Amino acid sequence: MTDAAATSEPTATDEVLHITDAALETVLEIRAREDDAESLGLRVAVTGVAGVDYAYDLSLEPVAEADDDAVVYQRGELSVIIPADSVERLRGATLDLPSNPAQGGLVIRNPNRPNPLGDLGQLELTGDTADKVRQLLEQRINPALASHGGYAELVGVDGDVVHITMGGGCQGCAMSQATLTAGIRAAILEAIPEVSEVVDATDHAAGASPYYT
Repeated sequence: MTDAAATSEPTATDEVLHITDAALETVLEIRAREDDAESLGLRVAVTGVAGVDYAYDLSLEPVAEADDDAVVYQRGELSVIIPADSVERLRGATLDLPSNPAQGGLVIRNPNRPNPLGDLGQLELTGDTADKVRQLLEQRINPALASHGGYAELVGVDGDVVHITMGGGCQGCAMSQATLTAGIRAAILEAIPEVSEVVDATDHAAGASPYYT
């Protein structure tokens, strides 16, 4: 890590996590109580998943000890340290004070959400688009959905548009649309670049939760 990385003002691409003026003031007040405060930066890391959101760890750590691949930038008088594996998951998020002053502490408002299907990993997908979609469904997506008694299957491929239907516990489920959008759709678009859109062809009107009736 160079001195420039720790002291230069951030560019639009450097500022991974925006810190509001109110949050900055709070962090600086906390830091001022520490020994050798000027050497400390705010490290913000994604540590896991808590429900539908990420879980975070915020700590004051010596800037000089930041990992070489961490993103380090200035927000006013504060150095901000983002570990490499948290950068994309935090990009565009904001550190702020809670809307309810009585709550205390700090909050992270993050537009990014963890995939509800978990880490799908990397696959070697072969064949045409339909073959690749079926392999992805069979090897990664359906095993994750099976824990909820559901499954997804390919209806057809129309050019670069894939039509998916969801069955079992996913049919008529209030969360199935979110699962399709945030999970299945994201997985297909990431794993199969030739696909531009994923359409939900499920007949949700067949019942509120047909799998359980």
